[in-house]
Amino acid sequence: MKITVAQLNYHIGNFAGNTDRICNAIRKAKSEGSDLVVFSELCIPGYPPLDLLDRLDFIEKCNRTVDEISKECSGITAIIGSPVINKNPKGKKLFNSALVLSEGRIIFSANKALLPTYDIFDEYRYFEPGNSFSVFPFKGKKIAVTICEDLWDEQPFDNEFEKKRLYPVSPMEELAKHSPDIIINISASPFSWSKIESKTEIFRSKAVKYKIPVITVNQTGANTELIFDGSSTIVNSKGEIFRRLPFFEEAVETFTFEEILNAPAHENSINTESVGLIYKALVTGIRDYFDKTNFRSAIIGLSGGIDSALCLCLAVEALGNKNVRALMMPSRYSSDHSVNDAVALSEKLNIQYDIISIEKSFRAFEQELEPLFRGKETDVTEENIQARIRTVLLMAVSNKFGCILLNTSNKSEAAVGYGTLYGDMAGGLAVLGDVYKTDIYHLANYINRDEEIIPLNIITKLPSAELRPGQVDTDSLPEYRILDSILYQYIDLQKPAERISGDGINKPTVERVIRMINSNEYKRYQAPPVLRISSKSFGAGWIMPLVAKY
Repeated sequence: MKITVAQLNYHIGNFAGNTDRICNAIRKAKSEGSDLVVFSELCIPGYPPLDLLDRLDFIEKCNRTVDEISKECSGITAIIGSPVINKNPKGKKLFNSALVLSEGRIIFSANKALLPTYDIFDEYRYFEPGNSFSVFPFKGKKIAVTICEDLWDEQPFDNEFEKKRLYPVSPMEELAKHSPDIIINISASPFSWSKIESKTEIFRSKAVKYKIPVITVNQTGANTELIFDGSSTIVNSKGEIFRRLPFFEEAVETFTFEEILNAPAHENSINTESVGLIYKALVTGIRDYFDKTNFRSAIIGLSGGIDSALCLCLAVEALGNKNVRALMMPSRYSSDHSVNDAVALSEKLNIQYDIISIEKSFRAFEQELEPLFRGKETDVTEENIQARIRTVLLMAVSNKFGCILLNTSNKSEAAVGYGTLYGDMAGGLAVLGDVYKTDIYHLANYINRDEEIIPLNIITKLPSAELRPGQVDTDSLPEYRILDSILYQYIDLQKPAERISGDGINKPTVERVIRMINSNEYKRYQAPPVLRISSKSFGAGWIMPLVAKY
């Protein structure tokens, strides 16, 4: 029996595009003599379709697409993912289903039983849990068809409160009663740098526990905030990795069942170097955001600092240097080296750049506001005016030339509100909004691993917003190694304040940082979508009350 794994990049609601991708993969599998081709979870509508699932016309398009694809399944069988209407009026409207297609019809289906409702997931909002478990007989073998979480009924979590999720039912325990010969798991599993190895360990442990191979099929690409790493994995019955498809790339590969059973392990340890994967994830996120919104070019406010420099490099890698432009907007507080560094980087990347001083505009604002502000000390107000002037200029270029403004704020800044609302927090996409400042440096060094792309001075100088004389970030914040350690423990691990510890960390600093996090929720409510690369990002997975005292 030959099995083809189709790891593809789907576009939510693009039924024609998704159908073409799926049918092309079916044809490729047929040309290689495959018996079964497997696609990912909800591949028909694209994942996650969110409230589009509430529209009957959307579901009807899913159904028509399934019918169209089933006609392609002549002489081959396919497993696809699609929403299916629940005919029982007492339950939710839909099931999240795996459908087995052959000779123009659906010959088997399995409904997802374990519906995640944590972090970015809210599947119980739309779907009824499946409650029947049977195997699919095929070519003399019994296949346990599962959907994502159904295989992950015991999964580790990063946070302190919830170390392991235990569901009231284990789909695999139920399916094991039918003595399956192989597990096929279709999923739409977003990338998180901390979950690669633990996810692989789940697949290995299930293979060993049930003494049968496991095939997992994930999608790749990105849809708004969510980035999918692909890395579909085939594990033999000993828990050894037989094959792992590429990270962040489409791939269609065919294997025989006998190869999976008998071949030596392809790899027992995988290269999951997080910096390289995060780099690829962010590039994928930018590229797909532009491809799927039909925008072609980006503009970045380039300050000479490390955040905007990194964002520029990522954008050029994703979109090409002809589709990225930079605008430098120095003020009376900008250092000469910041402008020079920004120019050097732009010329190294061979992008279009322009320089517009904000001095005249800033002076005009000062003059207009002088009667109102007379007797008041200069403070953050004047700093924010500069940031907002820059955003007006950036958005003018964006509007005139059809560029998307990329936001360059990092996760550390977003966490504590170190940014100007309607100023440097503006943009269509927050490229670095899930990257802590200390990891910004790791990514910059990764980009410079073979040659100096980002000028060394950008990496080594003290970070500064340059909005007042002699300003550095540590005037307002703890040093970043301390700040990021506190933020990671509080946000990602969800540790209580009294359990946050580490070199240089003390109780007053922890309490101050947590106050800053809580008091700046209103800014995050108005921030652009954030490319998610961790297990707890701001955005869809961060649902906090705006008016709360905690």
